[in-house]
Amino acid sequence: MSHTSFLGIPVEGDITPGDRVPQRPLSELQPVLRAVLDDDRIVAFGWRQYTPYFNDGEPCVFDVERFWVRTVADEPEASVGDLAVGKYDDPHPTLGGCPLDCSRRPFVEQPYQGDDEARYDRVRALADALESGAFDDVVLEAFGDHATVTVRRTGITVEYYEHD
Repeated sequence: MSHTSFLGIPVEGDITPGDRVPQRPLSELQPVLRAVLDDDRIVAFGWRQYTPYFNDGEPCVFDVERFWVRTVADEPEASVGDLAVGKYDDPHPTLGGCPLDCSRRPFVEQPYQGDDEARYDRVRALADALESGAFDDVVLEAFGDHATVTVRRTGITVEYYEHD
């Protein structure tokens, strides 16, 4: 028995739905990005985006990861790895964060620790939005695959990201 159609043609059989995150438009990312970009204490922020070449037999799917932010209070020589902001990252050196309690499964985020919770919340909202997968189409079209993206008020730099 048909339960759906494709271009008016009946489709029969078992359809396994995909697990792709529903995509959202750039207009929904803009206010979250603007809240961080317009902050005078934020010097730059960025992320990596790419499709892995190999994923241990799992599908190779485009992803945004390793969101980072540099503030005016951060050491200039600090690596972007030390400036990461996200659920699985240690607290940011100048923004603080919500460390994970890894002693329990599933991991549980602890209350905010630091001195700038409002700013951290704005930065974390952008990190979560980008890493959620909901804006993958937007950033893939804007910056391409296999890219390291750095955003400053004066412009955006895209560099090729070399990975295995």
